[in-house]
Amino acid sequence: MTILITGASGFIGMHLSKRLLEMEYNVVGYDNINNYYNPMLKKSRLDELNKYENFNFYKADLINYNTLESVFNKYGDINVVINLAAQAGVRYSIEKPQAYIDSNLKGFGNILEACRNYDVKHLIYASSSSVYGANTKMPFSTKDEVDHPVSLYAATKKSNELMAHSYSHLYGIPTTGLRFFTVYGPYGRPDMAYYSFTKDIIEGNTIKIFNNGEMMRDFTYIDDIVDGIVRLIDQPPQPDPDWDRENPTPESSYAPYKIYNIGNNQPVKLMDFIETLEKHIGKKAKKEYLPMQPGDVQATYADIDDLTEATGFKPTTTIDEGLKKFVDWYMDYYKVGGK
Repeated sequence: MTILITGASGFIGMHLSKRLLEMEYNVVGYDNINNYYNPMLKKSRLDELNKYENFNFYKADLINYNTLESVFNKYGDINVVINLAAQAGVRYSIEKPQAYIDSNLKGFGNILEACRNYDVKHLIYASSSSVYGANTKMPFSTKDEVDHPVSLYAATKKSNELMAHSYSHLYGIPTTGLRFFTVYGPYGRPDMAYYSFTKDIIEGNTIKIFNNGEMMRDFTYIDDIVDGIVRLIDQPPQPDPDWDRENPTPESSYAPYKIYNIGNNQPVKLMDFIETLEKHIGKKAKKEYLPMQPGDVQATYADIDDLTEATGFKPTTTIDEGLKKFVDWYMDYYKVGGK
């Protein structure tokens, strides 16, 4: 089977691609390698993937439909598309909203069109826990409405879910949306707090802790995330015969459409997370406490029961284990202490 992975030089995209290559899938990677953060890290990820003969890569932007179409024409057997390409980051969406409209809306629209035109059997795409926005009922459930986003990033991810449903309805394309919850691990995104905290603690800089540290996140280790995605590849959603039009729920449909949370199901206090990071770095952080930032949410906590029921997915990596692996990778990658 040939799988197209957009955002292949990204954090999740690289780890997922590597797992699938090891499983002897043919993987076609697609990424524009933008400069949202240092492209050298993205190139390092690609270096890991280029070690495999069954990997092919295209540097291109999803906004260019003709280029995307040429990839489908070249590889006539693309059965599954996993769309991880997106402009990420909640706070950046306040500064550069156009980047989110271009990548997350226009780009995703082109993915849907390609899936329609080339008879793709399953589209899996990245949504986000950010869609829960102003919701406060915990844990977050896919059965809950998510109509009050607190950032443009979140609004574009909710839009992706709606766009996917329309294509599942109109053209019968099986689509699975995954709401990721605070993914971390080696080769992670430098704009994520755990990454910048690690850098600043090592360099002796002050770390900024928002909402005075009163935050909780459902931190999920990358290997667990990849395991969940892989389990879904050969399980395209089927129309739900029990879906009630008079009492509709948002996570499934009469169309071949499904939404899942994919998280650790164990929220961790930010301050406990920082203490674990300090332990593995071997150094205490200098801390500055600040108020909540626009677009942030105080807590995330995933209800993953439906994903567990459908696939057997169960995260196994503890925060202690995951952060140790990340810190070990970071010190090796950046040659900290002569490593």
